[in-house]
Amino acid sequence: MRRRSDRESKELRHRSRTLLLHEENRRNELRYRSTALFYDILDFPWELQYRKWRPALVGDMRGTVLEAGVGTGRNLKYYSADVNLTAIDFSHSMLKRATKRAHDARCSVALVCEDACQMKSIPSDHYDWVLATFLCCVIPDELQHLAIEQFARILKPGGCFRLVEMIYSKDRALRKRQKLFSSFVEKVYGARFDRNTLKHIEKSPELQITGTRFLKHDVYLLIEGIKKG
Repeated sequence: MRRRSDRESKELRHRSRTLLLHEENRRNELRYRSTALFYDILDFPWELQYRKWRPALVGDMRGTVLEAGVGTGRNLKYYSADVNLTAIDFSHSMLKRATKRAHDARCSVALVCEDACQMKSIPSDHYDWVLATFLCCVIPDELQHLAIEQFARILKPGGCFRLVEMIYSKDRALRKRQKLFSSFVEKVYGARFDRNTLKHIEKSPELQITGTRFLKHDVYLLIEGIKKG
């Protein structure tokens, strides 16, 4: 595994120099050059909760899987050995940290520096699963449909997707607390609580939502579905 990861890290350096980002994502990529240095520290209070969810989010996945927005690789160690994983992120700085965690993964891992709104290096009709945890809340709302289109393109007919996003609570007190740190979340992570990811998926002619539920309160939304055959 270590030999493979060393080879992949060299590939990452090469691809990061030639990556073509959607113009609207460029600001976020620049932001993450700094955020990546402190990401795991800044995210630690939330990770105390997230790490309880991660095993169930990926543990049942098998076959070819694409994780979009892999970040520093928090999910990697929870994938089954039966998974052939492609993990993408538009931030080379974040992927450098994910490479270290790839050493501990049980599955085959290919880390690729790629924009989820374009996925130019990712083949069509190839994946059994697409996973994204807190990706679409970072993607500008006007680009959400592009990421959804890419999820549909790369999934096999009958392939599944699973997304986790943060949204504003309808509870007044909780929403008020969210608004207190919303500017920090946007400045550091580029994330917002008012994205319309669910509505964009509902408009997709190729994707079908099979279920939604909240992982905690009415904030952490899990969206699951399939690509129509």
